[in-house]
Amino acid sequence: MRPRGLIIAAALLLVLGGLVWWSNKSKDEGAGKAADPSKPILVAIPQDQVSRIEVKRAAGETTVLERKGAAWEITAPTPLRADQDAVASMVATAASLQSEQIVEEKAVNLGEFGLVPPAVEVTITDKAGKAHKVTFGDETPTGGSFFARASESPRVVTVASFTKQSLDKTAEDLRDKRLLTFDQDKLSRVEVTAKGRAIEFGKNNQNEWQILKPQPLRADTGAVEELVRRLKDARMETATEDDRKKAAASFASGTPVATARVTDASGTQEMTLRADKDKNYWAKTSVTEGVHKTSADLGESLSKGLDGYRNKKLFDFGWSEPSKIDIRDGTATHSWHKAGENWLDGAKKLDASAVNAVIDKMRDLAAASFPQSGFTTPSLEVSVTSNEGKRTEKVQFANTGKAWIGKREGEPALYEPDPNAVEELRKAIGAVTAAKPAVATPKR
Repeated sequence: MRPRGLIIAAALLLVLGGLVWWSNKSKDEGAGKAADPSKPILVAIPQDQVSRIEVKRAAGETTVLERKGAAWEITAPTPLRADQDAVASMVATAASLQSEQIVEEKAVNLGEFGLVPPAVEVTITDKAGKAHKVTFGDETPTGGSFFARASESPRVVTVASFTKQSLDKTAEDLRDKRLLTFDQDKLSRVEVTAKGRAIEFGKNNQNEWQILKPQPLRADTGAVEELVRRLKDARMETATEDDRKKAAASFASGTPVATARVTDASGTQEMTLRADKDKNYWAKTSVTEGVHKTSADLGESLSKGLDGYRNKKLFDFGWSEPSKIDIRDGTATHSWHKAGENWLDGAKKLDASAVNAVIDKMRDLAAASFPQSGFTTPSLEVSVTSNEGKRTEKVQFANTGKAWIGKREGEPALYEPDPNAVEELRKAIGAVTAAKPAVATPKR
């Protein structure tokens, strides 16, 4: 190493050593520093030790949350399922409640701070049964904070507005607003009845969605997953008692849209959807009380017909690379197989880019419609082996003169792709030729 390099390296070591020293010194100083006495802690409980939270309002209901095993439940003003994420956020705030600053060490007149009676009173109870009560009063004159007081202390302090807001929650704020509560990962059946026709979906051995009713058909996995997502994300939008009364009346007089049933490991849940004349959608389910307004997107998704859920692709190999392709186009036949990175016809090496063009055409081939008849004697047959030899698909095509009708081996369904797409596939097949020999690089 050159002297200049040694000097630079030594300088860097000194700088790094100084940073480490400063970091350790700061940690030591921080470890010995006491909490800021001007910002006293109002509540300090480990989150997993909080067992009950009661929120009492001077004007309004009292909300009570209780931990039942690993989950939280709303027990007052009426028993309701709780939104576990919303409650977890509230518990995190309640368990470690810190003030901003002390206003008075020993307040004599609590009324001047809005603390008698308090606007909100929050009681946090731990597993040992000890209750920690914090009262919240008026907003401070400068805004952004509220006066507060812990029952164990004579001090009046201020807390940040967001702290008070995160605890000042109603049962409606904290309730589980999902209309259906199924476990998406354990879902095995979905049934939708709309416009007098039932469509049922189920999982096959590969955990892929298939259409079971009105007849066994390949399903568009993306379309079924979107339906499941909309059912999973369906939320109640009504809040007040007046809203609920209006919702019930609108549902009673509404036009039936669809009924959805979902089955997971815990059983079957059901949702009935209706629409009013203004295209508002109202839902009633087997897991929630009453009727609730929900999104138009859900209604539109449940109204989709059978073809909207069918797999339009003629081939299922997707983005997995085929290892063997057999083709018969009229009297011409081809049998290609892959060896390493090369495509071969027997022992003849093929132009790989031309074969890949054929694969792309097959991959994109999709039905524009699903005819009920029209398949006659096939004049084009394509067989593709993929997934390391585990999947073989054979599709036959019959030419009616105006259209090409496709049929997958072992399935009754018929597919009518764009005729131009089939012709493009045939052209791509005809364009596959032997690979050009490598040009030797002359030695210098």
